[in-house]
Amino acid sequence: MAMIKLRSLLAGSIVAGIVLGTPLVQAQEGAEPRFTLERTESGVIRLDRQTGAMALCTESGGNLACRMAADERAAYDEELSRLEKRVEALEKQLAQGLQSVPQAGELPSDAEIDRSIGIMERFMRAFFGLIQEFEKEEQQTQPDRTLTP
Repeated sequence: MAMIKLRSLLAGSIVAGIVLGTPLVQAQEGAEPRFTLERTESGVIRLDRQTGAMALCTESGGNLACRMAADERAAYDEELSRLEKRVEALEKQLAQGLQSVPQAGELPSDAEIDRSIGIMERFMRAFFGLIQEFEKEEQQTQPDRTLTP
């Protein structure tokens, strides 16, 4: 509930800043900037126009230090954790796949050779079967062109 109020407050202050014409970052000629900064009573609010994420920034020594809101940070950490697990799983799959691939100079096993020959044999039978079908069709559709006296 407090987060909804904070977002409403932040959105309201951004809208107020735009309406009052006091944005800290002005649009460049024809190009809209990714971030918009708005001054508030407690610091500066940074809005990412691409993602919609907002951060509260404080100014210290001419530098802005921005922090994500607590729920945004939790969502960010959760997404990061999910992606790390996915990368680990993909790396394991890749490692297992690379282990089963013969290395340079290694000969394939008899089972791999038999499987490859079986695939080639099926391909060749299907290919030559199509050729025979086309030849039969061609013989049936051509009229007899022999001359009989």
